Amino acid sequence: SGPGRAAMYAGLQELGVANGEDLKETLTNCTEPLKAIEQFQTENGVLLPSLQSALPFLDLHGTPRLEFHQSVFDELREKLLERVSAIALEGKVEERYKKLEDLLEKSFSLVKMPSIQPVVMCVMKHLPKVPEKKLKLVMADKDLYKACAVEVKRQIWQDNQALFGDEVSPLLKQYILEKENILFSNDISVLHNFFSPSPKTRRQGEVVQKLTQMIGKNVKLYDMVLQFLRTLFLRTRNVHYCTLRAELLMSLHDLEISEICTVDPCHKFTWCLDACIREKFVDNKRARELQGFLDGVKKGQEQVLGDLSMILCDPFAINTLALSTIRHLQDLVGQDTLPRESPDLLLLLRMLSLGQGAWDMIDSQVFKEPKMEAELITKFLPMLMSFVVDDHTFNVDQKLPSEEKGPIPYPSTIPEAFTKFLQENRIACEIGLYYILHITKLRNKNAFLRLLPALVETFSDLAFSDIFLHLLTGNLTLLGDEFALEEFCTSLFDGFFLTACSRKENVHRHVLRLLLHLHHKVAPAKLESLQKALEPTKQSGEAVKELYNQLTEKLELRKPSPAEVTETPSMELPLPAVPTPASR
Repeated sequence: SGPGRAAMYAGLQELGVANGEDLKETLTNCTEPLKAIEQFQTENGVLLPSLQSALPFLDLHGTPRLEFHQSVFDELREKLLERVSAIALEGKVEERYKKLEDLLEKSFSLVKMPSIQPVVMCVMKHLPKVPEKKLKLVMADKDLYKACAVEVKRQIWQDNQALFGDEVSPLLKQYILEKENILFSNDISVLHNFFSPSPKTRRQGEVVQKLTQMIGKNVKLYDMVLQFLRTLFLRTRNVHYCTLRAELLMSLHDLEISEICTVDPCHKFTWCLDACIREKFVDNKRARELQGFLDGVKKGQEQVLGDLSMILCDPFAINTLALSTIRHLQDLVGQDTLPRESPDLLLLLRMLSLGQGAWDMIDSQVFKEPKMEAELITKFLPMLMSFVVDDHTFNVDQKLPSEEKGPIPYPSTIPEAFTKFLQENRIACEIGLYYILHITKLRNKNAFLRLLPALVETFSDLAFSDIFLHLLTGNLTLLGDEFALEEFCTSLFDGFFLTACSRKENVHRHVLRLLLHLHHKVAPAKLESLQKALEPTKQSGEAVKELYNQLTEKLELRKPSPAEVTETPSMELPLPAVPTPASR
């Protein structure tokens, strides 16, 4: 008895089928219980004449009637489920759905009966349009809602944005968290970084797959997800939402869901850009194609620029455009060509500019391409090219036989205009930061130390953003040996990182990540002062404290024990160095 029993028989009475309650009533009001049970069995048993003689045979074998009925029931249910799936595929469309609707009408009252529920759910799953009344009943009952197939849920969601939002929201939170975990990962490497996974690999991620499954072929749900992403991007300025926007569209593209791909005006542009991201370079052929899409935005359709800008604001797109820009600048140096004479370079800047302007465009709802500042092309980029030339000149000078004048020093000053550009112009800042990543990757210590002071104050603090610091820390592992030099450490830590540590928790985390990786390379005196400078304050978050503790533990392990230190006899006379076996 109790609610569990009641659920087992839910809805049978409405169909005129006797249930446990009826049997109880019969037995309560009868004079001969055994006869009453026999009659109940005859009336409600399986009505097959051939079965009447076989049942006593089962009794002789001690097989309970329940077990027999249960196995018959399970067998019939399997057959019915198969039949429902078959009906959904056969005959004329109207006829098959009419059959399923009739079946649903007959069976729906049993939907809460656990043994029958799978059949009712299966019928609903195959109906492209479940009657509104039934959907409302499912929606009102938590357990039924949970039990129904995603095909049915889609029908519920498309008219209940709030409910759909509740389902999507935890997935979006998870997605952002996963991205941040990669950026702050303790594995620092120049080979495996945030941008290493290919687009195809990224789209296999759990969140993208779940969202793709939830949307199915439903354009209305796809639009809702895009609306959530736009709203969250506006609210938080978090660019990872832009990545998800592109990944979701390309995931549907992979599954060839034309119902959605053909109505998203960004589809072909995103597809082409996706191929560039895969190659980490925009080649000439694809550049023409992308330009064609941008030039093809017609009057009255400018709103599509808002979507395109969000696709271009994806950090993976920005990374590809910026890397391509640096490569172009180097080529131009070799060709003696100015930036303004290169249409390919101008297109890259146009797309960077559109991507970087995404937030403002969606916020202001003014859909036109941002104006490119002429000075970016006539002054800033030639300045970067002059840095490339400085390196060439210095390298050639090093190789020339030196006259009495002695070696030519590396240029140590930077033009004031460079610093000003990095502070005031977003695109210049982005390209400048990628140039610095580029020279670090080339292990060009001189150029790195020369340009580093310009990073202390940048546009919107871009030099202290997670993506840049993630890439910079990775590239700095290539300059590991320089960390033994006081001058290098002072420039990098005191001159750059520590200027922001106290006001920016994320910078604090990135410095600790770097030291966890390279502490054994840092000069001991410097390491000690850094350990003091990086000590967490009361305001520091858990992540900083955790990293600091990890670093402290590592440093403790490196210290020689006090016994070793005291037992070393002091030598009055300097002894000649004897090579140890390891250094031979």
